[in-house]
Amino acid sequence: MEYQVKNISANDFEQCIKCTICTVYCPVAAVNTAYPGPKQAGPDGERYRLKNPEFYNNALKYCLNCKRCEVSCPNNVRIGDIIQTARIRYDKSAPKLRDRMLASTDFMGKVATKMAPVVNLMLGLSPVKATMHGVLGIDRHRTFPRYTSTTFEKWMRTKAPDQTAFPRKVVYFHGCYVNYNYPQLGKDVVTVLNAVGYGVHLLEKERCCGVAKISNRLIESAKEDAQLNIDSIRKAVKAGMEVVGASSTCIFTMRDEYPHLLGVDNADVRDDISLVSVFLYKLIDSGKVKLAFKPDFRCRVTYHTPCHMQKLGWGIYSSSLVRMIPGVEFEPIDSLCCGIAGTYGFKKENYPYSQAIGKELFDQIERARVDYVVTDCETCKWQIEMSTGATVINPISLLAMAIDVEATKKLNGIK
Repeated sequence: MEYQVKNISANDFEQCIKCTICTVYCPVAAVNTAYPGPKQAGPDGERYRLKNPEFYNNALKYCLNCKRCEVSCPNNVRIGDIIQTARIRYDKSAPKLRDRMLASTDFMGKVATKMAPVVNLMLGLSPVKATMHGVLGIDRHRTFPRYTSTTFEKWMRTKAPDQTAFPRKVVYFHGCYVNYNYPQLGKDVVTVLNAVGYGVHLLEKERCCGVAKISNRLIESAKEDAQLNIDSIRKAVKAGMEVVGASSTCIFTMRDEYPHLLGVDNADVRDDISLVSVFLYKLIDSGKVKLAFKPDFRCRVTYHTPCHMQKLGWGIYSSSLVRMIPGVEFEPIDSLCCGIAGTYGFKKENYPYSQAIGKELFDQIERARVDYVVTDCETCKWQIEMSTGATVINPISLLAMAIDVEATKKLNGIK
């Protein structure tokens, strides 16, 4: 990975003006005194590390890679990339068994779905949680997402013939969570896109986006998965289809982390990878598609902007999509980090910081007293549901609940 560090060092960290705004906005620095903060861990630390790798500080492991430092930076320094690249290059310790298990979402998902009822039962038992806490280092307080017995891919195979009848088509990158844990979100995506005249197809081949492997330093495996995904996306784009996903982190990883952290070139297809909510909002805003809503649909909601969604600059699309539903009463909350950061919040050494980071967000959600918290990130969903008891859904799922499907099809000339 040396070429990445050289690229960042030569072209990026010297743009840091030492204003420390990034440290002010860092959610980790606010709760963990062991973490030096993004300025010192990133640009400042890199100057020392280039002189002598022994200056590497293992406290960099506390970085969430939330990108809030990059969003706040007035000089567009890729601070998060500098920190993550330093972890990749200088941390010589082998990833733990726990880290490999948490990061191997495809492998673990394939195994768990074959015996989902048993796995779901076991993961909820206190003795099992205590064992994982003591032996693996997975915090006993963490709630795991439930596994499904029927994957989304299996369900989609039964619907594939229907998708060819639509006049327009789009490719859906569903991700691990939809496939192994929550196929209903994928079904909602298909329902909504079909209603506006788009047939939904899957990539020829798909693997996990790789964000968990990147954060757990399984870089070669992450790079292999990333290259497979980009090759598949490239084929879809050449066939005239845009690629969409419902997970903000998956989309962010494929668009921005592949070239920066893995050296996987996506320049020719990056702009063809989008979020379903963004894709749909632009279609509606341009007048290309129309929605008809159920007249009796009513609910009170708030929207949580995931950190990676904020980095993409796309939060306005999802929140606007939610606001356009006539029966929605919208209660705004501040843009705050939930603290889970994928596998980060599952680890017992990080769990207290994870919960401390999210506390202000949890408090705002509890005070809002909404029917649904809407967000584009599945791990934010796990964190918020576990920590507040609120029901958390994707914007597309809310839309699937609110639209009159048949009336929407008629509006868009779909028989």
